[in-house]
Amino acid sequence: MPVIAIVSSKGGVGKTTVTANLGGFLALAGYRVLMVDADIQPTLSSYYPFEHRAASGLYDVVTTGAIVQAISHTTLPNLDIIISDDPEGRLENWILHTPDGRIRLRRALADIDYDFVLIDTQGAIGPLQDLGVLAGDLLLSPIPPEILSAREFARGTLSMLERLRPMRLLGAPVGHLYGLCYRMDRTVDARLVANTLRQSTFAETHGGISILDTVVPATVAYREAASAQVPIHVWEPRRRGGTAPAALETMAALVRELLPQVDTAWARNPP
Repeated sequence: MPVIAIVSSKGGVGKTTVTANLGGFLALAGYRVLMVDADIQPTLSSYYPFEHRAASGLYDVVTTGAIVQAISHTTLPNLDIIISDDPEGRLENWILHTPDGRIRLRRALADIDYDFVLIDTQGAIGPLQDLGVLAGDLLLSPIPPEILSAREFARGTLSMLERLRPMRLLGAPVGHLYGLCYRMDRTVDARLVANTLRQSTFAETHGGISILDTVVPATVAYREAASAQVPIHVWEPRRRGGTAPAALETMAALVRELLPQVDTAWARNPP
């Protein structure tokens, strides 16, 4: 059961959008997917409508380990979610003052059976972000192709990986991190930043960072799909009137790079 944490030390880079659409893509491909909203701002928790909403959420999962009772079901087949239910921010303080607080989510996820788990993490350094990062087998970081975002990725990500590296001694090694160029436009500057990221060696991580070839283009369709509460690869063909579903191709390419064990042949001839 691969656990993928979508991470960034910077807010507003597209973590929730990537999590929701990757989850929707895998779920509609027939895989059982659990999303975890580990952000104090519960955007992912309201991305898709509920078929059944559990009485509890992430707070109980982390503090008590009771995960099965905290799983809500979306109206999308095969797609479940653990909602963020801590608007007052009590969980961060609990994690900070509990010796094994940062690895509680990792332990709780060992008690469930899904094909994939996707964790949307907080876009700020702190105990709640550590909780999501340390639960992941691999990490995915959206990077807008802007020089400030690229610098923050290099600085903040390297710092995060180095700071959490000793957690491997507690059975929570930091997963390999994949950078994803997100909201890629057609400007020369965007191409330059993307190429610079790919050519960077990130030697300090000892091979712990890779930049994916797949890019997510800048398009208003992602915002429209979120408003319609459907995955982008379902929404875009409707919007385009049946033309080539670029979003479907993008999501399939991302999955092929990130999760080579997944069969994406169906994406060439979607139902």
